[in-house]
Amino acid sequence: MSIAAGAILQPGRNCWRLERARRAAFLVDGAAYFAALRAAAIRARRSIFILGWDIDSRLRLVPEGANDGLPEGLGDFLNALAKRSRELEIHVLDWDFAMLYAADRELLPVYKLDWRTHRRLHFRLDDAHPVGASHHQKIVVIDDAVAFVGGLDLTQCRWDTPEHRPDDPRRRRPDGDTCPPFHDMQMAVDGAAAAALGELARERWRRATGHAVRAGTVTGGDPWPADLAADVTDVDVAIARTEPAYEDYPEVREIRQLYLDAVAAVRHNLYLENQYFSAGAVAAALVRRLEQADGPEIALVSRRQDSGWLEQSTMGVLRARLHRRLRDADRHGRYACFYPRIPGLGEDCLNVHAKLMIADDELVTIGSANLSNRSMGFDTECNLAIEARGDERIRRSIRALRQRLLAEHLGTDRETVAEKERETGRLLATIGALHGAGRTLEPLEPEVPGDAGEWVPDDEIVDPERPVEPERLAARLVPKEETASVTGRLIAAGVLLALFLGLAAAWRWTALGEWLDFDTLARAAEAVKQAPATPLAVLGIYVLAGLLVVPVTLLVAVTVLVFGPWLGLVYALGGSLLSAASTYGLGRLFGREAVRRFAGSGLNRLSERLGQRGLLAVVTLRFVPVAPFTVVNLVAGATHIGTRDFLLGTLLGMAPGIVATALFIDRIMAAIHEPGAASFAVLAGVVALLIVGAVALRRWLRRHGAAGDSH
Repeated sequence: MSIAAGAILQPGRNCWRLERARRAAFLVDGAAYFAALRAAAIRARRSIFILGWDIDSRLRLVPEGANDGLPEGLGDFLNALAKRSRELEIHVLDWDFAMLYAADRELLPVYKLDWRTHRRLHFRLDDAHPVGASHHQKIVVIDDAVAFVGGLDLTQCRWDTPEHRPDDPRRRRPDGDTCPPFHDMQMAVDGAAAAALGELARERWRRATGHAVRAGTVTGGDPWPADLAADVTDVDVAIARTEPAYEDYPEVREIRQLYLDAVAAVRHNLYLENQYFSAGAVAAALVRRLEQADGPEIALVSRRQDSGWLEQSTMGVLRARLHRRLRDADRHGRYACFYPRIPGLGEDCLNVHAKLMIADDELVTIGSANLSNRSMGFDTECNLAIEARGDERIRRSIRALRQRLLAEHLGTDRETVAEKERETGRLLATIGALHGAGRTLEPLEPEVPGDAGEWVPDDEIVDPERPVEPERLAARLVPKEETASVTGRLIAAGVLLALFLGLAAAWRWTALGEWLDFDTLARAAEAVKQAPATPLAVLGIYVLAGLLVVPVTLLVAVTVLVFGPWLGLVYALGGSLLSAASTYGLGRLFGREAVRRFAGSGLNRLSERLGQRGLLAVVTLRFVPVAPFTVVNLVAGATHIGTRDFLLGTLLGMAPGIVATALFIDRIMAAIHEPGAASFAVLAGVVALLIVGAVALRRWLRRHGAAGDSH
């Protein structure tokens, strides 16, 4: 389908709705957004909806002090708003995050934002998405009259000013540690556009919680912040979404189509700011335009390096690969990638977290969607877009935003950027002419760290557009043969894998799952406890359960509950290791030869690289399982991961969770059977110990760069 000139935005194709806003404002960096949000929330009369990837109740929206008579911390601030207005209902929806990010997020958010707050402040976790996906929208809607959409979550280390001073004392974590400079943006809209975003927020709440919230009628009043000047007035605003297929809901890929349509339509210059660059479909569209003799100039501003070893070895590798593709296609010198350089940062760099695209100063989109495959089809996202459609005043507003952003990164002012553009007539020439020795935009040539390019899988696994099924994961790690002949060993490996995947599906989605009732398993364990040779019986059950793909976490909980904390801990660790070793052995027996003989040299090298990092790979899989326990074991056995690394990685990866489970269950049972101050004090001590351990892990990961913000 071709795009008519001046009509890129098309509801039903690349956006959900196109609604009128009386005012729209571009909020660059956290200081502007957080202050405007606080001012608008104070004016709320009926409802506040907050949807986010991460929310921290300790966040100070105005670090130097708001001086408005209300508490400074976000949680206490929202609680005070709920208390003072009898008609105000506040709904906060946070992603039910994976353990991979637990060390960098607030502990016990449900307690702090729901259990101990006013009954009209509702906090819930959103897990209504496929396994491995995340709820990633960053939306706030107030009275269906004002809405904020962009890339900024209401959490730690997001506040900053456009100056991005290396030593700004206001940029701190709740524990007092400093935060590096952070660049992002949000868009504020009112009118029918805000009302439509209210519909979106209520629908997301219903899907995540099962409870519908009716829209309230608000008469009089205007929550638009008094100090927030509109950048453009009386404008149509498009709402574009990404939603993965889930249960009965079809997938929505409007943002992906919006990017593709804008790239196809742009004639002169395309300006992008984004945290990531790994979206294969968008990269392919850019390559096509670069190959054309009359294609546009493309400037991409991103961060110099990714956060921590995990991102550098995954998303960093994918960015370097796509950058190389664009470089190879750029026969006319029209593509460049940059990072903002700020003197005095040392080893740190400005975290470019923005998700922005401006095409020919005719179209601007701002939102939560990264230039990654996940954001194009796997995570829930929301972007807003404005198109000039021949309206010169809107074009001026979009151009002013682009020039303002360039001025921020180049250490100058917007007027200087505008004057230089008039001289050069080209985007890249303007950036080059304003390049300086101080704060500036430096050319960025992303490189693959070390030899990661050889062992990091394609984006289908690292950054998927759709959920990765266990069969596909296994197929990537244990590739199919390249010859027509099929050996009996390969057939056996395939049959085993299919059997295990089938059992995993049966336990989850058929009546067979009723056999995994906790009480039923507990009664069975009690019977085993009375039998002779109990240790051997328990270990045998773990092995059998592994072969039947029974969830190992459920077995651990039952074991600890029946046999007590210490003996249960020993049984759970021993049984898990023996079960893992058994299915690993099957994978080694039937799959290793298939990989060696039929995978081909490239995928054999991948398997070998995985084997060299076997310990780390196994520990990571135990912390963040991407497939059933048994399937992971079978696939690990079929690759080059050694037995020692596999067993040690399993022990290191599973031991913390099993120990925490044992301690917690033991103290809970003690408090139930012998209620009293002493029992509850010990339980509180155990909980405190677990919290201290989590905090210590968080600090260690932060110090070693292993857990950065990836969204």
